[in-house]
Amino acid sequence: MDGENGGRESAEEQRRQWLTYYSRKRIIQQWTQLALLGSVECRRVLEIGPARGLVTAMLVNAGYEVGTLDYCRPAFTNPIVPHIIADLREVKSQEIAGYDAILCCETLEHIEWETVGRILETLRHSGARYLVISVPYMETQLTFDLYVNAHVARHYFSLKKLINRRSFTPGPRGEHQWEVGYRGYSLQAWEQRLTNAGWLIRQRDFTEHCRSVFHILEASPAGRATG
Repeated sequence: MDGENGGRESAEEQRRQWLTYYSRKRIIQQWTQLALLGSVECRRVLEIGPARGLVTAMLVNAGYEVGTLDYCRPAFTNPIVPHIIADLREVKSQEIAGYDAILCCETLEHIEWETVGRILETLRHSGARYLVISVPYMETQLTFDLYVNAHVARHYFSLKKLINRRSFTPGPRGEHQWEVGYRGYSLQAWEQRLTNAGWLIRQRDFTEHCRSVFHILEASPAGRATG
């Protein structure tokens, strides 16, 4: 849900914004989206919240037929794919029909928790069989990486703990409204919201530096008819 400029920056500004957004830690998160999508059989993919277009480009070059959806015009000029400008809170299932799978990563946390269930139901009723989804994951976790050679040494350390005792403070509209791991937003509560909307959980995965929880979901048989 990024990119309000709709591709109107100068080339220099585009490069700066692109390199800033797609940091080293974020690249793994982007790759995971395609890796998980590649584990299910699909050809037509709707990407919700394409940001600055890296995943869109990977999808196109991987041979998928891709459409995108966001509340604004794309913040990139290539690749050119069909794009729906819509508020995800208001989109109707028939407006996003015709896709085998939907990719919705790092998007729903920008929307009020009370509204997310209804959106998940809309995605289910679109007729897409699969939904690959991710949201920030902040429950207790430890990350430690070390790389050393004769010329350089690099390390990364991160410890998150006791966040489940804290309340999440929502940001202004458009920023994060909740994150899994804070009080009231446990992983169990999030997965219950997914299944209550008619999705079956096929797989769960995590990324560490850019801390997210991923799910591959399959629409229950009753949810695959366009509604």
